[in-house]
Amino acid sequence: MKRPTTLGAAALTAAVLALSACGDEPEAAAAAKPVKQPVTVTYDGGILVLDGESLAVAHRIDLDGFNRVNPAGDDEHVFVSTTDGFRVLDAVDGTMTGISYPGAKPGHVVRHGDRTILFTDGTGEVNSFDPADLAQGKPSGRTYRTATPHHGVAVELADGTLVVTLGTEESRPGAIALDATGKEIARNEDCDGVHGEAVAKDDVVALGCNDGVLLYKGGKFVKVDGGREYARTGNQSGSDVSPVLLGDYKVEPDAELERPTHFSLIDTAANRLRAVPMPAGVSYTFRSLGRGPGGEALILGTDGKLHVVDPVSGRFTHAWPVVAPWQEPLDWQQPRPAYFVRGTDAYVSEPAAKMVHRLDLTTGEITGSVTLDGVPNEISGTLPSAR
Repeated sequence: MKRPTTLGAAALTAAVLALSACGDEPEAAAAAKPVKQPVTVTYDGGILVLDGESLAVAHRIDLDGFNRVNPAGDDEHVFVSTTDGFRVLDAVDGTMTGISYPGAKPGHVVRHGDRTILFTDGTGEVNSFDPADLAQGKPSGRTYRTATPHHGVAVELADGTLVVTLGTEESRPGAIALDATGKEIARNEDCDGVHGEAVAKDDVVALGCNDGVLLYKGGKFVKVDGGREYARTGNQSGSDVSPVLLGDYKVEPDAELERPTHFSLIDTAANRLRAVPMPAGVSYTFRSLGRGPGGEALILGTDGKLHVVDPVSGRFTHAWPVVAPWQEPLDWQQPRPAYFVRGTDAYVSEPAAKMVHRLDLTTGEITGSVTLDGVPNEISGTLPSAR
């Protein structure tokens, strides 16, 4: 089957879907029913919930401010980071639940195994729980508070080990590991600017540093050198089936905005990081990194293509056109193309066209598109935990 282009068959599909997606209020009310495979899209003024199969807009939630969305770790819910803290959206029914985790500057949401972990930057509070319990209300779980609030992250492993960053508003030097009782069992303060997380095969945790990556494996921290004095890997993406992590790679410490031309592949088994160049003239952003169903590395480039990379060899295997070429805005909160992967589908936003596309990761075909009546910013959806 010939692959449709964004301006061809995909645009035709979008025009048809837009009739239902952008209808008047009676039509929107008629669509207010349980959604199959919800996809959530933020815009200036709220959140749209799309049906993952038809891409029709099923629900609209009014919510002021800059909001972020992350999978909660079950089939129904999505965490929304608001100005007041984390709130829980029932994406199937299109309603905000009464479940919340109040606190200034809600930050990273991490899913690993049967745990979802929240980190609130303004308070340093960590909340870890089983997302399956969200159906019964606010889960009872594990709570930890860092010594000093900071922009941080935490990961809980299957044995109850909690890996959590260290820092203040001025500096972030590393991380500690706590056992299931809360006792500190490991510490490393050789990770300046610690930021972001990912988990690789065999429960290896990675945290980004200004000069490489900090791994937690086998009960110990291991520093992986970035290859130069400043080699920031602040955003990473992992896969349970691969020991190799995908990360960004920035080398300009004083840049107002660095548009990276290389990415990193971190072999957590060999404790080795290598920088791989993007195609000439192509960069990416922190929302560009992801993993496919087989552990393949995915990078949404500014050329409008979703680049597929073999994480072991570093070889580019595909470059699938999906959106028009774009440039990263200076303000990190401003819309730019982003995507959400679930199974063999990637849902890709195209803010300039007010569109969302669904891409089949097995063929590279665009299998559906929709035009929205707002500019899409962040995109996410429901994603069950890996049990």
